[in-house]
Amino acid sequence: MTGEDPSSPAKRVFPPLYISSGDVSMDRLAFFHILERLKTQKRTGWVDHKVPEPESISDHMYRMAILAMCTSDTTLDISKCVMMALVHDLAEAQVGDIAPREGIPKAEKRRLEAEAMQNFVHEMLHDSPAAQRIMALWNEYEAQESQEAKFVKDLDRFEMASQAFEYERNHGMQNLQPFFDSSLPLLKHPEVKTWGEDLGRERQKAQESAAVGLE
Repeated sequence: MTGEDPSSPAKRVFPPLYISSGDVSMDRLAFFHILERLKTQKRTGWVDHKVPEPESISDHMYRMAILAMCTSDTTLDISKCVMMALVHDLAEAQVGDIAPREGIPKAEKRRLEAEAMQNFVHEMLHDSPAAQRIMALWNEYEAQESQEAKFVKDLDRFEMASQAFEYERNHGMQNLQPFFDSSLPLLKHPEVKTWGEDLGRERQKAQESAAVGLE
């Protein structure tokens, strides 16, 4: 997640990787339980910017999945897009939402996340067909080569901008511009780009109304 804050971070501590018990059922339950971390961990960028009651990682992925269902682009495999949205940040259940200001190189972040996914797939899900499907979707998103992966990346950007606007509107926050700068200008999919333009106009109107209210 982008939107950097200059405050010096505490060094991130990663929990130990799971070691298989050898019991397929118990290891599968361990995977189901680790998913709770996605529900309870708050997105780092919002925490850094002191947003009240910031969204969780899974909050973000859930809305992305619904957004994928709202597209009118018939060239996309919508079911794949929905599933990809729901797994694209899955590694964060293990490593958390690593922000740029933490100083972890991109290659190391990628290695940590890939290691987490391998742990889920092999130690928890025993390389089952379900595990292979999850891993394939995650790898496809990371590669950013298919039209579905590129579309979901745009949903990631648009969802973040939508959330930033809602925090501005709901909490009167004034310091969230970096989240718009690092998302809306990068949109490429024509339909998502239109959504972004609509959001920009809505934000402009809200800012104008707020300015009138201050006069």
